[in-house]
Amino acid sequence: MPRSLLVLLLLVAVVAGSWLARSAMSRWRDLRAAQTYELAAEARPVLVRAGAAVLCLMCVSALGVAVLAGLRPGRVAVRQAVAAVGTERPAAAAPPAPAPVEVLFSNVGRPAGGELLQGEVPGPDGRPRAVRVWLPAEYRQEPAARFPVVVVHSGTAGRTADQDLPDVFDGAASAVELGRARPFVLVTPEAPSGTGHPCDLVTAVPQAVADDQALRAAVGAVFRTRPAGPDGWAVLGVDDGAPCAAAAGLTRPDLYGAAAAVSGRYDGRALAAAAGEAPAGTAPRLLLAAAKRDTDGLASAREVQAALRDAVPRAEVRISGLVQDYSADREQLRLVRVAMQYLTEQLPKP
Repeated sequence: MPRSLLVLLLLVAVVAGSWLARSAMSRWRDLRAAQTYELAAEARPVLVRAGAAVLCLMCVSALGVAVLAGLRPGRVAVRQAVAAVGTERPAAAAPPAPAPVEVLFSNVGRPAGGELLQGEVPGPDGRPRAVRVWLPAEYRQEPAARFPVVVVHSGTAGRTADQDLPDVFDGAASAVELGRARPFVLVTPEAPSGTGHPCDLVTAVPQAVADDQALRAAVGAVFRTRPAGPDGWAVLGVDDGAPCAAAAGLTRPDLYGAAAAVSGRYDGRALAAAAGEAPAGTAPRLLLAAAKRDTDGLASAREVQAALRDAVPRAEVRISGLVQDYSADREQLRLVRVAMQYLTEQLPKP
């Protein structure tokens, strides 16, 4: 079994075991309180959750042994080389890592006055995956500048976001032309093909974001972008990709300075639970945008906002529902423009 799949299963087992253990402890406290006041209470839920947590612990142990046993020195050296690219403070005791393999990006078009390039970056499973990078017109006009990055998530397995939404680049370019946003480099990684619902995977396992360390290293090595991190990188999702962007922004504020989700449908409780596991000391910032006529989308956004207000008070969630135009395509273009304006406002100026 590929090591990447073992790691993914290990992460799922850790998350499930932690949740079951906390649930069992909560049920046990309720049971003790009921016994104190001589109330009727069943012990079965506690035992079921405790047993399931123990089973998850056993799975974690077995998978951990399998992952460690599958490590080979050659693979470790490659991973260290990729992780070393773009880091400002490498460990002093670490031996010099070999240079990473250069990723070649070729021109595949010139949408929205910019330049679209495509390359292949190894995924967590070692297989190559398509990564498209859109450079705004300002990229060639300002050869000394470094540009912030927006990762555009796709909700369709095996596809990049621009393949489903080719006008996403027009929305970004028009926001710059109107003076509402700064020029961004847009990165559209191919969504994982091992699941029919990539956004559910990101919600359950935040470490499974499509732009992993290898992708960020490849983009930073080839293009003039700001260093990967919350000061220079943000995330965007439209339609089916919106839940991916919301999950990535809420769970990984250590990677993204802000997130914008457009015209999506969300599982508010799942997002709130995932956001509760975000690194301490971080405040996720999220925009949920939908057209005025999209009543279902606005209702779903308000559910997310309410769930996060109760579970993760530090999360800053805004809702935009004022966009209205004569066609759905025009509304989507304007919504992307609103999202780019929000991301510009949230990321610090260089």
